[in-house]
Amino acid sequence: MKTSNNTVLISGGSAGIGLEIAKLLSEKGNKVIITGRNEARLQQAASQLKNVSTIVSDVSNAEDVDNLVSQIKSEFPDLNMVINNAGRALVYDITEENVNAFEKAEDEMLTNYLSIIRLNEKLLPILKTNDNPTIVNVSSVVAFVPGALATYSASKAALHSYTRYLRLALKNANVKVFELMPPLVDTEFSAPIGGKNGVPASFVAEQLIAGLEQDNYEIRVGQTEDIYRLYLSSPEDALLAMNQRRTQEVGE
Repeated sequence: MKTSNNTVLISGGSAGIGLEIAKLLSEKGNKVIITGRNEARLQQAASQLKNVSTIVSDVSNAEDVDNLVSQIKSEFPDLNMVINNAGRALVYDITEENVNAFEKAEDEMLTNYLSIIRLNEKLLPILKTNDNPTIVNVSSVVAFVPGALATYSASKAALHSYTRYLRLALKNANVKVFELMPPLVDTEFSAPIGGKNGVPASFVAEQLIAGLEQDNYEIRVGQTEDIYRLYLSSPEDALLAMNQRRTQEVGE
C-alpha cells in the first residue's frame, strides 16, 4: 500500500511508538491526526511535527469517542487510515492477594481491546468511502506468548484474534487490516518493566512503514519474530523463554 498522501488518525500519538509513527508519516506527506488524553502532551508532540492536527480524546471513554468521530466526519472526511496505538499496561503480580486484579484487567481489556472494536466500528463507514482504506492495530509479542503482565497479555491476545478475523471479514470491502507486533520497546510506557532494555520506538515505526509498503499484514518486529517461530515449534519453550527470569526465581 502507499504510505504517502493519506489522512491518518493515530490514537495515543503524543509519545512513544505513536509519536514516532506520526513523525515518519508526516515526513512522508500524510495528513496526520494524533489523539491522547493529555492536551499539554499533545501540543508538545505537535510542536515536533508538520502537517499534524490534535484532538484530545480518551479511547476508553464512550462520549469522547463519539465526539472524536463527529469531528473526524466534519473536519477530516477523507480519513483513510486508522492506527489504534493507545494502550494500557498495569504492573502487578496476579498471585498476590488484594491487588484488585479484576479491576486492573477490566481497565486493560477496555483500553487495549474493546475500545478498538468500538472505534473501528464507528470509523469504518468513513474509511470505506475513501481510497486505500487501512486499519492498523498495535498489539505485542505477548499476543502469542504471555509475559509477566498477565492480563495485559490477555488483552493483546484478544486483539490479535480480533484482528485476524477483521482482516478476513473486510477482504471483500478492500479495507486492509495490519497488525503491528512490537517486542519490549524503550518508552516511558514500558519503563516499569525494564523498557530501557527494549528496542527504540523509532525502529518500531520504521518497521511499520516498511511492512505497510510491502503489504505485510502481520508485522512482527525484532524479537517478536523469534518468539513467534519458537512458539510455532514449541509453545511450552516459547512460554519459558518469554518468562525466563520468573522461571529462574521459582527454581531458586
